[in-house]
Amino acid sequence: MKLTIERAALLKSLGHVHSVVERRNTIPILSNVLLDARDGRLGLTATDMDLTIVEEVAAEVGEPGATTAPAHTLYDIVRKLPDGAQIELAVQGDGGQMKLTAGRSTFQLATLPKEDFPAANDGELPQGFTMHSEELRHLIDRTRFAISTEETRYYLNGIYLHATKGNESQVLRGVATDGHRLARFEMSLPDGAAGIPGVIIPRKTVNELRKLIDETEGAIEIGLSDTKVRFKFDSTLLTSKLIDGTFPDYERVIPSGNDKTMNVDCKVFAKAVDRVSTISTEKSRAVKLSLEDGTLTLSATSPENGSASEELEVNYGGERIEIGFNSRYLLDIAERIDGGEAEFSLSDSASPTIVRDVSDSSALYVLMPMRV
Repeated sequence: MKLTIERAALLKSLGHVHSVVERRNTIPILSNVLLDARDGRLGLTATDMDLTIVEEVAAEVGEPGATTAPAHTLYDIVRKLPDGAQIELAVQGDGGQMKLTAGRSTFQLATLPKEDFPAANDGELPQGFTMHSEELRHLIDRTRFAISTEETRYYLNGIYLHATKGNESQVLRGVATDGHRLARFEMSLPDGAAGIPGVIIPRKTVNELRKLIDETEGAIEIGLSDTKVRFKFDSTLLTSKLIDGTFPDYERVIPSGNDKTMNVDCKVFAKAVDRVSTISTEKSRAVKLSLEDGTLTLSATSPENGSASEELEVNYGGERIEIGFNSRYLLDIAERIDGGEAEFSLSDSASPTIVRDVSDSSALYVLMPMRV
């Protein structure tokens, strides 16, 4: 194998694939990236056995061939080379090493046989539809912050994607929850998505996909089966196993009888929560909201730090209510509200609260209260 490639092109592709590779691996070949050069293209493949990414980039191929090289080491080398450098990759002889040359820099990297690299076996993905990158970006950004990190409830460690009936028509809905908060986003059902199975896309896949979406403006082809999902765009193919579990009936935790409504300037609210929560303890992060006749009082107390309070003008005409929340959760939701105004629908101090963006009905957030 022998090829020449421009540094920027190789760095971009390596940046996409190397983050899939786990830093610590008990299986040596999984620390490597598969490099396959032929027909004026260099193909790069990385996998952790659950998630596989394949990317192609243009290159001047002198001798076609394939090998595997340490993914993180190769990425770090290319990252540190000067802008505009022409990189030559070559494997000769027994193929035990790959030589990387750029200007006056030369590196010899240990390789492993390409035959040891796991073969990509996508199988059939019978369901398929297309989404615009902007729509998928919105779906991820509005939901992924609520994905659980608790491994014992593994079925909450991803975004639940499914087709369902909305208020007026069929919608594609993404839902994530960690038991303390829930995020739901819905959009018009794309053509071809009507019969898709409800699937749970793992957290790592969601995060890798989100990074890739930032670099594309076009359509994304999505293929689905009961066990796998595939995203195809530009010169990249991302294939992932799905979480094998049953997502809970999230509709049961979305309250329908919350009769007290508060509207507040979201940015002003977020800054006030941030200020007041400085006092709250690191463990609980508790902030109390006291509502009465157009005034919201935010307060926090802790035995070590003292107390804090701040008043805000809000649109509220209901009876007096006091309710506590984790300030971090409040701020996470506030960050997702692009419009100027947030709407809180409350019932009492012990019941879940619904938060919406007044200017965007596609997203809904549910927040469990805490004792303060």
